[in-house]
Amino acid sequence: MYDVIVIGAGLVGLGTANALQEQHPHLRLLILDKENGVAVHQSGHNSNVVHSGIYYTPGSLKARLAKQGNRTIYEFCQQHGLYYDRCGKVIVATQLKELPLLENIYQRGLKNGLDVSHLSQAQLKEREPYVNGLEAILVPDAGIVNYPEIAAKLAEIIQTQGGDIYYQQQVQGIHEHGDYVEVQTQQTHYQAKWLVNCAGLHSDRIARLAGYKTDMKIVPFRGEYYVLDSSKNYLVNHLIYPVPNPDFPFLGVHFTRMHNGKRDVGPNAVLAFKREGYNKTDFNLRDLAEVLTYKGFWNIATRYFCEGMAEMRRSFSRQLFTENARQLIPDLQPEDITPGPAGVRAQALTADGKLVDDFHFVKGRRSLHVCNAPSPAATASMEIGREIVRRYFTEL
Repeated sequence: MYDVIVIGAGLVGLGTANALQEQHPHLRLLILDKENGVAVHQSGHNSNVVHSGIYYTPGSLKARLAKQGNRTIYEFCQQHGLYYDRCGKVIVATQLKELPLLENIYQRGLKNGLDVSHLSQAQLKEREPYVNGLEAILVPDAGIVNYPEIAAKLAEIIQTQGGDIYYQQQVQGIHEHGDYVEVQTQQTHYQAKWLVNCAGLHSDRIARLAGYKTDMKIVPFRGEYYVLDSSKNYLVNHLIYPVPNPDFPFLGVHFTRMHNGKRDVGPNAVLAFKREGYNKTDFNLRDLAEVLTYKGFWNIATRYFCEGMAEMRRSFSRQLFTENARQLIPDLQPEDITPGPAGVRAQALTADGKLVDDFHFVKGRRSLHVCNAPSPAATASMEIGREIVRRYFTEL
């Protein structure tokens, strides 16, 4: 009998387990994951950017926990000797019509309590000489880390403090009783007083196993990246972002200086035909059928049809992808980039076709379900865990 079982050994699950141990040092804790190690999916397939919280609605969990998580991630890396680079990023307006949108982002950053500043065209060129821009915002707290390395260190700390982590444990059943919850995997049964579902791409399914309707469904969007040829690394000094398209709920193609010295270009955003579909050819009939029979998907597909088709075309054309990226760096050529890694974003979608905008928790009798934790969840992961403990597990 454990005190708490956490499902999912990604950053949110590990951050939650770490926060539980902080609050309750003698906790009997178990983490279950269906894979062979930590951070196998979203946590290990992202841009490794430490976000600031500039884009998010003031007062939202995303805004607050991203800002707090930004500081916490850097402190954690410094404390444990892990890689981090608080290099800052620029958000660049390349057209006159984007200037009011850029100003809106700047004002939102101020409302969220962030250290942001305007850059003139000359100041932008001094920082990023090859960027085409009329004006920009500098966000100095944004940076780069190695999230799989952070996840591995969190797992080590959790185990050192007496927590168990069992891999290859795919959850197949959950039964809540009066004073405990039972979790069934293909190998065995586990019992605990409480359960926390941090299953990411499968969080809605885990909630359903426990008997809860979440009124949302995870729809997987694949983000595909290219890698800049090392001979052209001089084109990108730090992090370079466009002004997001207000008609499309993603940040757009950007340039990222990675922890390994490489420069990633991307991502786009296309529907994945499998919840863990990192390749164009990945396909799962159940996953795709759930999406195509979901009213919410067709509502959002209709609303963003033109933008979605443009993303699909860029997915299959390096030339079109390069043309999009050249809005920021005109010197970029198709031969300068090669296909790189991809990630899948677990985005919760409601039946009326709205993307769930904030982190979202569903409380059960003996369980808590983290049902929407897309970006900036990696940045905010340790603070998401502390928020969960403050709200639901002050006493155990």
